[in-house]
Amino acid sequence: MPRTSPAQRPRIPADGLFGPDSVTWRVHADPAMLLGGLRALLLQALHPLAMAGVSQHSAFREDPWGRLDRTARFVGAVSYGTGAEVREAVRRVHRVHEHVRGTDPATGREYRADDPELLVWVHACEVGSFLDVVRRAGLALTAAEADAYLREQSVVARLVGVPPEVPVPDSAAALRHYFAAVRPELCVTPAAREAVRFAFLPPLHGSALLAVPAWAGLVGLALAMLPGWARRMYGLPGWWITDRAADLEARALRSAVFRLPRGWWEGPYAVAARERYGLAAEPAGHPGRSV
Repeated sequence: MPRTSPAQRPRIPADGLFGPDSVTWRVHADPAMLLGGLRALLLQALHPLAMAGVSQHSAFREDPWGRLDRTARFVGAVSYGTGAEVREAVRRVHRVHEHVRGTDPATGREYRADDPELLVWVHACEVGSFLDVVRRAGLALTAAEADAYLREQSVVARLVGVPPEVPVPDSAAALRHYFAAVRPELCVTPAAREAVRFAFLPPLHGSALLAVPAWAGLVGLALAMLPGWARRMYGLPGWWITDRAADLEARALRSAVFRLPRGWWEGPYAVAARERYGLAAEPAGHPGRSV
């Protein structure tokens, strides 16, 4: 599979990839993004080669919170950062990917993190999860806006290494078609089962142990918000009633977070972007359109 050279990647404007009028800003400013990120990780684990790369090269067992923070910072940087911040975030990803390669013990297949097919899988799981969760949690987006978000985000996939000739899902229809096509390659490997167990009970110490029930509940909700076919792969019910119950819980959670001080859930890149563009924060508790 061909890989990209720096000259093939999209140009990064000085002001960054997106601006206040983008759908990306609306989606990625939503507090339901944390739930979407957890859903994305659980979905990504179903690809045996992607999961093997994480299991063999990631420090998620020793430093799960650091890994979550690095992922959040990458998303924040490419969404709200200046051109220089976007370039640095993309460079860090490429540096990591250079060293991630090996053999999946479950399938015997070789993998490398810069394989365009794996890059598309990780990207599709992320943007699909972000979009699905924030909409189900209550962010009002039209079908056209959802498609616009996926088109905007396809630029990020190109920047991290997906070459121009490899399709990236850039509409809701294309995303559905992609997941339908890739499903025969998916399975729950022992590494994936270990990752799910670890997600429910990550290392917590001292007073942080009091947060275990709340964290486990959040991971459980992320599992419930997976597509029915993915839940069935994990041995969980794929019933439509599970979707309805998960939607209600996600809406209640999002509403509760909006009542908290904005600084508790808004990321630093979004704050800096608002200040850079001279935008005021919306009143606390108001799930509006701006960042």
